[in-house]
Amino acid sequence: MLRSVSRKLYSSQLLLNKSSTCGAKQTRNLSLLEYQSKDLLRNCGVSVQNFAIVDDLSKTNSALDKLHADEYVIKAQVLAGGRGKGWFNNGFKGGVHVTKDRKAVIDIVKNMLGHRLITKQTTKDGILVQKVMIADSVNIARETYVCILLDRQHNGPVLIASPEGGMDIETVAEQTPELIKTIPLDIYEGIDDNIAKDISIFLGFTDPTMQQKAMQELKNLWKLFVDIDALQLEINPLVETTDKQVIAVDAKIAFDDNARFRQEHLFALDNDDTKDPREVAASRFNLNYIAMDGNIGCLVNGAGLAMATMDIIKLHGGSPANFLDVGGSVKEDQVFQAFKILSEDPKVKVILVNVFGGIVNCATIAKGIIAASRNLQLKVPLVVRLEGTNVTEAKKLIAESDMSILTANDLDEAAKKAVVSVKT
Repeated sequence: MLRSVSRKLYSSQLLLNKSSTCGAKQTRNLSLLEYQSKDLLRNCGVSVQNFAIVDDLSKTNSALDKLHADEYVIKAQVLAGGRGKGWFNNGFKGGVHVTKDRKAVIDIVKNMLGHRLITKQTTKDGILVQKVMIADSVNIARETYVCILLDRQHNGPVLIASPEGGMDIETVAEQTPELIKTIPLDIYEGIDDNIAKDISIFLGFTDPTMQQKAMQELKNLWKLFVDIDALQLEINPLVETTDKQVIAVDAKIAFDDNARFRQEHLFALDNDDTKDPREVAASRFNLNYIAMDGNIGCLVNGAGLAMATMDIIKLHGGSPANFLDVGGSVKEDQVFQAFKILSEDPKVKVILVNVFGGIVNCATIAKGIIAASRNLQLKVPLVVRLEGTNVTEAKKLIAESDMSILTANDLDEAAKKAVVSVKT
């Protein structure tokens, strides 16, 4: 169960993207800004902290007038992790601030709005901040974790809960697996009173009044999960406040692209200006890309193989810089564009290509690799492992290309060479 929980929550959005492994046209799942997710939660009866959005500095005072807080939380609204430790192109530090001073709020918004926020998950140019959220600060007594997730192993939705919220769920799973409970849900019944009560008690809501509030929050979360065709609805943390309220402080929602025709109003919220430019470029060429913290750029076909590739890199002491799945119907130009995205990332010190040719033709991959190496004038080591359809011709093309390409016979060898290349 530990492996199942950690792996699914590590990259569930990609694992649940059916198109990534069947050769169909790939699409990048809709991602919403924090305030948009909280709007959805609030509209479905889930309790969230009061907040207001500022998209023009002159509107800051009117936004503050809507709040009645002793302390404010100010957050730059961009689709990137690590906002709190980020910095802006004007020198201002931190995309998340807490203050009790109303005047300080105005100064913070001024330093955020219209400037580019750089974090460990963005490019060196960062992402332009077009909206800032000002919210009531919440006095937290306890933090818990709740997630509703479509799970292939259970052939349907599951509810994952832990009384240890506010931290990495993988850490909880590794160190204290008994503090995670996974309950398969009937798609028609969902979270009923019995399940809601059982989970509320497990989360530590033993006081009858607080228990009833927690049960209602869980049932409202299920309603939202179904109403918006979600793949994942993660609340971390779901908190008990010092004034005895149950509030969803932060949320991550993944949507099913196949339900776009039912959820047009949600997909209309999508805005490329708030995304990492690399993800936007990848989506334009039907590639699945997610930035990570490491220095080994990965180009792989298939979500499962991509996950395995990243795992083996870690096993040998390396760190993946990204998740990049080119899919099963990849063309030569897509390989070139994938290399362009990787080569423009300053964190990438080596590129590892791991392709198993089933539907995809290894020779197509090889031609794309050679063209990219020449035209982009790659300045980092390149390790290539190819296997499957037309692999003999592919290896011949690479051998005769006179390009500086390290080849490997299997994934383990490829990962070792990539890790060594980084260190040298």
